[in-house]
Amino acid sequence: MKMKNITGGILAGGQATRMGGADKGLQILHGQPLYRHIAQKLAPQVDNILISANRNLEQYRQSQYPVITDEIEGFSGPLAGMLTLLKQAPTPWVAFVPCDVPYFPLNLVEKLYEQRGEALAVYVDDGEREHPTLALLNRRIIPMLEAYLAQGDRKLMLFMKQINAHPVLFADQASAFINLNTPDDIEKANKLKNRNEKYGAS
Repeated sequence: MKMKNITGGILAGGQATRMGGADKGLQILHGQPLYRHIAQKLAPQVDNILISANRNLEQYRQSQYPVITDEIEGFSGPLAGMLTLLKQAPTPWVAFVPCDVPYFPLNLVEKLYEQRGEALAVYVDDGEREHPTLALLNRRIIPMLEAYLAQGDRKLMLFMKQINAHPVLFADQASAFINLNTPDDIEKANKLKNRNEKYGAS
């Protein structure tokens, strides 16, 4: 379901140290870059899409989506990318998905939005662990995030707690939020019969 007044934000600006420094969003899964799997699944859920990336910008621009680099230099983590996309978003809300979680649910944005209550930020809890990079944030948090980063803080979960973000439970869907962090993860995922089969599923 497409949610109006929500921008989709793909986080592809990290250093990807566990990927051996290779650009994680450009790793090939079932014949196409990983970030494109995210974009294809996210596009039907949002009004528009922005991509946060800090290298190989021309390759990301081939998607025809706007590609935006962090305002804060030095690969400062997901919060830096979130801040930049929040500032550029044409909508009040931005739904964030990292480039390495290709199996996220088709109702991700709808469920986050419907269960936001009065909160300005919500994020995924799969029942086993929290996933603060899969989040829905309102642009009204921009001043708070700027202040947090200006202090030198980088921990995403700590910031979420400071702004009273609350988790949205996606019970029994842990496999939907698996990260493909390493070359071995990508290799295993490519061996699955088709792109709809979940990595790690029995």
